[in-house]
Amino acid sequence: MPRKKAEPEVLQEEAMQQETTQAEETTAAEQPALESQAEEPTVAEPVQPYGEEDSTAAEETPESNEPEKKSFYDLDFRVLDQDLSPEQQQEWNTIYASFRSRSVMRGTIIGVDPHTMTVRSAQTGQVETKRMYCAVIVPFRARILIPETEMWAESEERPAFVLRNMPGAQIDFVITHVDREAGFAIGSRRLALASRRYFFSTQPLHQPGSRVPCHVLAVGPRRCLVECYGYDVNLSQRDMSYAAIPDLREKYHPGDELTCMVKQFDRKAGTLEISVKETVPNPFDEASLRHPVGCRRRAIISGKYAGGVFCNLPDGAVVMCRYSFHYEDSDFKTGDTVMVVIQRYDEGKKQIFGKIVGR
Repeated sequence: MPRKKAEPEVLQEEAMQQETTQAEETTAAEQPALESQAEEPTVAEPVQPYGEEDSTAAEETPESNEPEKKSFYDLDFRVLDQDLSPEQQQEWNTIYASFRSRSVMRGTIIGVDPHTMTVRSAQTGQVETKRMYCAVIVPFRARILIPETEMWAESEERPAFVLRNMPGAQIDFVITHVDREAGFAIGSRRLALASRRYFFSTQPLHQPGSRVPCHVLAVGPRRCLVECYGYDVNLSQRDMSYAAIPDLREKYHPGDELTCMVKQFDRKAGTLEISVKETVPNPFDEASLRHPVGCRRRAIISGKYAGGVFCNLPDGAVVMCRYSFHYEDSDFKTGDTVMVVIQRYDEGKKQIFGKIVGR
């Protein structure tokens, strides 16, 4: 059984206004902790999610969480919610249920703001004020904050710029604190990931060859970060499409839902290997019948590398081309439509070679 991570106790927000300054880095060992003040909201951390430990351990609640639950149950919700619309009542009921039962919610990140939080280091026990980025989710009217310390699974923390590029992504989270008077809540994606992973491991979905959905979190020019049943997976351009894509940001965006194929799953190691492109047939198969050697085809330049040119045929096949003798590289740019002649096939590497002969 993996070592259990020191659980954060309480998050406390010091300043709610947006700022554009760089947030201080918080280490994986630094987690939100208790710092009670009369005028500031406090946030309690939930117990270990179901699936990480046995059923007995999953039901145990740390003593530090009792004051938070007591303050929650002492609230008069009939008075607080009496003026809410039906949509707002449903929104808050969902938040209450997630806090009480640790049920997983899902929402869309609409922004990432820096906030000042009072935290207690799990190593030193000292209370410190830290600045960190928080993902903002607004299901209807209530604001939910997901601190960057609660965004990633244990030992899988990512740089702050990844979180800042996630607006539009849909994520799972568990509510860890409710401040009804202030009208906001704080959640943990880390806990939701553990629950999703446990569910995935108990289903036949994890068998190699299974087709499962995945959700795009962030996209860069060459790599794409997706989430699949609680696992955050980095995919390269080769994993996304058979065709060459110059910039993945032009085709994929945070919030997109894709179908992927499970290639390998290791629960003990906590690794999942998937492929998006392998859900469709390889366009190289039988390409020699559709595009015999010597034929001319219309193609689009998708990229250049070391004097060579990658051209995409209409069926998705990629032709690695060189220029005809009367052309030079400056005559063409990415996105241009050209005529190519098919010269040969490499069956071992599944590559097609050709030459650009005209526009």
